[in-house]
Amino acid sequence: MKEFHLLLFNGNSIFPECILIFGLFILLITDLISDQKDTAWFYFISLTSLVLSITILLFRWREEPMISFLGNFQTNNFNEIFQFLILLCSTLCIPLSVEYIQCTEMAITEFLLFILTATLGGMFLCGANDLVTIFVALECLSLCSYLLSGYTKKDVRSNEATMKYLLMGGASSSILVYGLSWLYGLSGGEIELQEIANGLINTQMYNSPGIWIALISITVGIGFKLSLVPFHQWTPDVYEGSPTPVVAFLSVISKVAASALATRIFDIIFYLSLNEWHFVLEILAILSMVLGNFIALTQTSMKRMLAYSGIGQIGYILIGIIDGDSNNGYASMITYMLFYIFMNLGTFACIVLFGLRTGTDNIRDYAGLYKKDPFLAFSLTLCLLSLGGIPPLAGFF
Repeated sequence: MKEFHLLLFNGNSIFPECILIFGLFILLITDLISDQKDTAWFYFISLTSLVLSITILLFRWREEPMISFLGNFQTNNFNEIFQFLILLCSTLCIPLSVEYIQCTEMAITEFLLFILTATLGGMFLCGANDLVTIFVALECLSLCSYLLSGYTKKDVRSNEATMKYLLMGGASSSILVYGLSWLYGLSGGEIELQEIANGLINTQMYNSPGIWIALISITVGIGFKLSLVPFHQWTPDVYEGSPTPVVAFLSVISKVAASALATRIFDIIFYLSLNEWHFVLEILAILSMVLGNFIALTQTSMKRMLAYSGIGQIGYILIGIIDGDSNNGYASMITYMLFYIFMNLGTFACIVLFGLRTGTDNIRDYAGLYKKDPFLAFSLTLCLLSLGGIPPLAGFF
């Protein structure tokens, strides 16, 4: 009864998430009672729940920040921007996957369930205000990502990608939890982010060697989710082996959710170690930008090239986190993420269409595309030039 009153009192703070949960239930019930050939309802339910969640987020913009569920969840405009980006990504990815699912005869219901559940995990991660909620939300997103990457289970490459993703993802989550456990101990048993920062001051542990261990462990864990060099080894194989719509989804949602997590952890907990984590992230950003872009030039697979391009792109996003709120770094990072969603998903939409027609993603096979399909060639060129930062396209700004 106490839990029911808690949900009733704090339900407004997670109303967009509740809409997604309700959509998941409707999707399951529809799958049980309807004809499997009538797939239009599944897309309609999924897209409706996502659009309703976006609408609710926009309507409650500029409301006062609120901490709910006994300090476990925080609602403010900054967190809601990341939630909006995650919802936007999911909303665009579902139409992108329609033709691919029809041609490959993938199970539609489970695919949409994993997409919505991963979206739900990402949204909770953006507002999580304590270590337990952060880990549960992160694992909700990660487990759905593992399942999506191996969705075409008859494909050997997809199985290989899933195994690598699962093993490295599990290892990185363990390292992240190890770092979080150090924070819990050093702060005197606190789990809320702001209370951990206060606890580190009260216990005089903010300059101890344990803080360095926590900082390095958390950076490694988040670095894996962001595909930062040198934690990027899983990315090219997962991109190449996974279904293309899944790659489009994972390439954006994992970066947005992990960036939201990194921003809050580094800015709140490690604000007394500003120079230290700035130095660490600067090295990772430089390595990601340089190696990601240079290695992308040597690839023969379009999806592997975009994997390394994404590694370079996250280096640019990391600059905004380092710059912080004082120099409009966060505003620049969010603006670039918004452009990146459209640039990246537009590129993958072109790859999906080309792959369904030719059955290949080899870069050499794109030769002469402008003669066969001028519109597809123009769209792909526009998106790739924007990803490359060529003016006057959006990626330049």
